[in-house]
This record gives sequence, structure tokens and C-alpha cells, in this order.
Amino acid sequence: MKALTKKTVVGFAASFVLALAMSTSAVAQDAAALYKAKCASCHAADGSGDTPVGKKMGVKSFSDPEVAKNTDSAWIDATKKGKGKMPAYDGKLTDDQIKGLVTFIRGLAKAR
Repeated sequence: MKALTKKTVVGFAASFVLALAMSTSAVAQDAAALYKAKCASCHAADGSGDTPVGKKMGVKSFSDPEVAKNTDSAWIDATKKGKGKMPAYDGKLTDDQIKGLVTFIRGLAKAR
């Protein structure tokens, strides 16, 4: 009976770890798709701001030191309330979606 219980616990733990890994990957994919749909037209696919709309609006690269130094809270706030010509997404995106976008954007900034 003890061996069965150990196997059950190990199996459950392995399933949990696998589910967690899959959900983390799904969240990252969702954030990438959301960024492409809502942000890339101004901020560019690579976060550089190098698009016709981004240039017209004066969008800075996410890797610009002045932009990159902002806290996650500041980026979440800007996304929720809007900033400059950027529209507000409060009520349009969930808190989890916005947090996922901030994580995704941080990755873009590091890649540049």
C-alpha cells in the first residue's frame, strides 16, 4: 500500500509540474499574440517603435534606458490608463493579460 501511495504522489507531482510548464508556455504565447494584436502596430514587433505609426507618435524603444528603467508597476499603470497617445486598456484587458504583456515587453527590451 505504501508503494502505491508513493507512486501516486510522484505521479501527481509530475503531472503538476508538467501542467505548470504548459500553462506558463501558454501564457507566454498568449502575451505574444496579444502584443502582436494590440501593441506591435505602434511599438513594432521587436519593441523598437520603428513603425510608421510609432515614428509619427514618437514611440521610444522598450530598450531605451529611459523607458527600460520604469518599474513593472509603472508599465502596468501606463497600459491600464494610457499614456500620451497610447489608449487605455483598463477594462479591455485583464490584469493577468497586462502583466503577461509587461513580462513579454521586458523580454523584448533585453533581446535588443
